[in-house]
Amino acid sequence: MANPRPPTPPPGPGPTEHQPARPPETEGVHRLRVRYCECDPMRVAHHASYVPWLEEARTELLRTSGIAYSQLEAAGVYLAVIGLQIAYKRPALYDDLLDIHVRVASVTRVKIRHEYEVRLAERPGLSPEETETFRQAGHDLLITAETTLACLDAQGRPRVLPAWLAETPPAT
Repeated sequence: MANPRPPTPPPGPGPTEHQPARPPETEGVHRLRVRYCECDPMRVAHHASYVPWLEEARTELLRTSGIAYSQLEAAGVYLAVIGLQIAYKRPALYDDLLDIHVRVASVTRVKIRHEYEVRLAERPGLSPEETETFRQAGHDLLITAETTLACLDAQGRPRVLPAWLAETPPAT
């Protein structure tokens, strides 16, 4: 017996079929709070917790351009981290509110490099005046980081970035 309903078409054209409604964003800030499960017994954020925070900021930067990472994958475009550098300056603590600044630093035909700064936005127990003093002294910078992503196809082979993404100018 034939299926009475035709298959549901995929939701809209994929990112390789058209350019997003606006050019990709080249920089942004993503805010998050340090969760208890991301900390050690001293309430200090574990060094490995920063990696998913960077990924979250990076994927949200793409989302602000109107493209979800899942849409890239559906179009056979995969962005794999092939380089990661983190310089730890000061610890993030449980319940800190963090601002993750991310910017596109460079783009080639097959790679995108992002730079990050994770900054303390708010720490429970510090007054607004203490927070501002902390910030003015430069103590709000917790880490600097860099990731390099390579564009791959579904078989894990290098492929050229979609034109609309490859033409993204680095943030200035």
